[in-house]
Amino acid sequence: MTAGELSPYSSDEAASVTDVQGNTVSVERVINAPAAQIFALIADAGKHSSIDGSGTVDHSPDQSQPLSVGSKFGMSMRGRPESLFLPYRTTNTVIEFEPDRHIAWKTTMGPLGLIGGRIWRYELSPVDGGTLVRETWDVSQDRQRPMLKMGAMPKQAEDGMRATLERIAALVEP
Repeated sequence: MTAGELSPYSSDEAASVTDVQGNTVSVERVINAPAAQIFALIADAGKHSSIDGSGTVDHSPDQSQPLSVGSKFGMSMRGRPESLFLPYRTTNTVIEFEPDRHIAWKTTMGPLGLIGGRIWRYELSPVDGGTLVRETWDVSQDRQRPMLKMGAMPKQAEDGMRATLERIAALVEP
């Protein structure tokens, strides 16, 4: 299976497609809910701390912040080893947006957005039993790409995305 293909998995299965040399890590899962309901949750920046499975998203400054292409939103983040355990703040710009189908934002930080550039993407496809949701961590435009591709980062991203899809399912499934 290539990084661009979607495959049907039952709602209790999660599959991952890892292609670190190709700059992406993806995890997908069938969630027993309509795409519109799932998309509404993902496309509201104020809800990201409730769905984040990585444990790094602390909060959004806004309780509810519906997104669209071109939207910018900030996120307060908890410290991780790569940030020397210091909390930090990101600026995110929505770069792809098709209601109920897909959304992606590019994350930067620091003065003038000179740090970062990774893309978080969600793709939703209706399937029997619900919606196939694929989350992708894409470092193809990240200024720190070589560093991010080595060590534990790709596996951490995969584990966090798997947990995120579990949290989304827990919030929307009947």
